[in-house]
Amino acid sequence: MPKVAMVNMQGQNVGEIELSDNTFGAEIHEAAMHLVVRQQLNAMRQGTQSARTRTEVRGGGRKIYRQKGTGNARHHGRRAPQFTHGGVVFAPKPRDYSFSIPRKVRRLAMKSALSSKVADGDIIVLDKLELSEGKTRIIAQMLKALGAPRKALLVIPGRDENVVRACGNIENLKATYVGTLNVVDILKYDKFIVTQEAARLVEEVYD
Repeated sequence: MPKVAMVNMQGQNVGEIELSDNTFGAEIHEAAMHLVVRQQLNAMRQGTQSARTRTEVRGGGRKIYRQKGTGNARHHGRRAPQFTHGGVVFAPKPRDYSFSIPRKVRRLAMKSALSSKVADGDIIVLDKLELSEGKTRIIAQMLKALGAPRKALLVIPGRDENVVRACGNIENLKATYVGTLNVVDILKYDKFIVTQEAARLVEEVYD
């Protein structure tokens, strides 16, 4: 089992925590992570792009000149793709970019992402995170004490209005919950800061 130092909000070492081998010490499968990242990013696409084909642009019903005898290429209307104001060849149309992935692959990708943070030493485990008020200053001081860059992902067990409010004004810091944790966020941020309780809940889900 991987052992990680556990610290408090002041950055002081308060012991060690043993993380599950199955969740935080799994073999890193890059192909699974790549597939899941692609799926998440594709699902975010609006897919509303649209252009008109030659059958949809206005005008061009009349033949522009006779078929033979001019020495020019044969054309019908002015709205063919090669003409100005003509239609678009293979014009993009609204579509759904999302695709599905087997549940086992999604779980494998999540375990790989979590394990990569442990392997790279980019995980910080807090014994607890309690805020009496939602002040940005408190979280900023905590990040400085932890030696964490501002580009960090903070994982808490469930929604805490004080934590969400305190993190809201800090650029490149995102607070998320165990239930909304995803591969893109884990890989996107430099540091993975998780409370002891949240780490145990993650293990319950993915063990």
